[in-house]
Amino acid sequence: MTFKLPENITRRPIAILGAGTLGRRIALMLATRGAEVRLYARSAATRDAGVAYAKEQLPAVLATLPGSRGGTVVGFDDLATALKDAWLVVESLPEDLDLKKDMFKRIDALSEPDAILASNSSSYSSSALADCVKDPARLLNTHFLMPPAITPVELMSCGRTDPAVIQLLVDALPGYGLTPYVVQCESMGFIFNRIWAAIKRETLAVVAEGVASAETVDAIYNQATGSQFSPFRLMDAVGLDVVLSIEENYARQRPGLPEATRTLLKKMIAEGRLGMKSGRGFYDYGSSGS
Repeated sequence: MTFKLPENITRRPIAILGAGTLGRRIALMLATRGAEVRLYARSAATRDAGVAYAKEQLPAVLATLPGSRGGTVVGFDDLATALKDAWLVVESLPEDLDLKKDMFKRIDALSEPDAILASNSSSYSSSALADCVKDPARLLNTHFLMPPAITPVELMSCGRTDPAVIQLLVDALPGYGLTPYVVQCESMGFIFNRIWAAIKRETLAVVAEGVASAETVDAIYNQATGSQFSPFRLMDAVGLDVVLSIEENYARQRPGLPEATRTLLKKMIAEGRLGMKSGRGFYDYGSSGS
């Protein structure tokens, strides 16, 4: 039986599960059409910081989107309440497959029957979560990059996703200032992350081998490519713990990848250098960032 698409989506809430670096940024973008966005996290500190970030940044994002209308961003610590009447549920938890599987079992039991269920995993395909939901027709990957600065969203089927679900998001996401790209077959790392993984791994190797500093790599990369996004500053923004989790997943799936890059990341993390969120990564930021 075909999945029944959600209706009245402009008036129904959206639930974001996880209020970390990406969860709060997703909440920010999805709060631009007037509806309530619910940011769920068990940690009160993380939840409050996520809501504060989204509210602080929302006016600037709205100013870039003609016809937009600010919604409300509300923190929740109860999953059932956060999911009530939501038409879209986006999981943005750490890159731990067991954690994600457990969460999708709970989401499936508590969410509305017509809710679209999405994973924002950077490296796990939603096919790995399909057995956790009764109707995989409503399940897919929605891979957000780093909004509001970087606005593509990759949409990838779990292998059983109703094509109408993907089309609904293709049609809806531009209204939130986001650009959807459909991944045409299952791909670990989707489109951008497959390309980015090669760049990231080699830039880390250059630093790990003592060839050049992170600052030098960023400078030459920016000048040579004309890009405003520096590899090491982008890794600091994502969080080096997240970068390491993604790299470790790639290494499990693709044996033979060099270990020096992961060794460097582990050393930095052990020193408390997680990137912007800890105030120091490859660069110093003075105080903890969001």
